[in-house]
Amino acid sequence: MADITWEEPFCGEGNNCFRIGTDPQGNAYIAVAGAEDAYLTDSREALRALIRDIKAGKADHLL
Repeated sequence: MADITWEEPFCGEGNNCFRIGTDPQGNAYIAVAGAEDAYLTDSREALRALIRDIKAGKADHLL
């Protein structure tokens, strides 16, 4: 596993809890809280864009 620094879980309605992390190489990670060994990775900018779209209501179906 990469050397990932995980943030506190973000929990939406119900049991949808996710964690966001980063590593020293500049990659960003997102995982279901409690299952951090099964994560998705991308650049930090891609993750920022995903979060901005979710907050803007463009991708709320993902949560």
